[in-house]
Amino acid sequence: MDKISFNLSLVSYLLASLGYFVYLAYRRPLVSTFAGWTVGFGLLCQTVTIGIRSSQTGHGPYTTSFEVALFLAWLMVVVYFLTEWKYKIKDLGAFVIPLVFIVLLFSAFLSKDAAMVPESEVRFWLTMHRTLSIMGYAAFSIAFAAGIMYLIQEHQVKSKKLGIMYFRMPSLEVLDDLNFKVIMVGFPLFTLGFMTGSIWNTQMNLPFFSWDLTRTLPLVVAWLIYSLVFFGRMMVGLRGKKAAQGAILGFVTVIGTYFLHIL
Repeated sequence: MDKISFNLSLVSYLLASLGYFVYLAYRRPLVSTFAGWTVGFGLLCQTVTIGIRSSQTGHGPYTTSFEVALFLAWLMVVVYFLTEWKYKIKDLGAFVIPLVFIVLLFSAFLSKDAAMVPESEVRFWLTMHRTLSIMGYAAFSIAFAAGIMYLIQEHQVKSKKLGIMYFRMPSLEVLDDLNFKVIMVGFPLFTLGFMTGSIWNTQMNLPFFSWDLTRTLPLVVAWLIYSLVFFGRMMVGLRGKKAAQGAILGFVTVIGTYFLHIL
């Protein structure tokens, strides 16, 4: 049953991605409605997959690489729906849902074997670390999409060649506001995930902080990038193109480090 629901969610996100691309290019309301309902169906199927997996393993989706990828894709869709409901930006789906599909497709090639669950106290910090971190990643995916859209719009304005996309995507002001709002949510979650991860290390008799060049250091770089965007906005009014570039660079660093962790 979980294989069927997983495959259905994967196909749903692929169809929805194509639907959002068509909507972005041709502005067919029926297509956007189809894409939205298809994403909703995919989310439902994925929820079933997570539920079955959790009932089989006796814990949440946070111990194996497959579970973490599955949970990340699920949260990205949830955050997307919340953002689309708040801002009414359907075009965002053309940039977010393909990412969801890629993450879920990648998870299909990971081991499905269940992992040993640590003792209760250690499990608590592991759960907090991975849940908070993945929630932050999901928020950053929206900032990444908003940053891409901002750069597209900004390029058209600077070149004084206002194409069809300019009139179909949100204004620079809306995208800049969205970028900062989701980073305001994602950055504290990411920071808390970092801190609880260090506590988890101590529970596992490991150093509180490890300067691992392939795993920890890139996360520190990503944290510094997002901290510059976060505090730069509040203290010196950082916004616009630099904020968009920071959101994009930060997400690329985070997601790259994430793949290093699960490989």
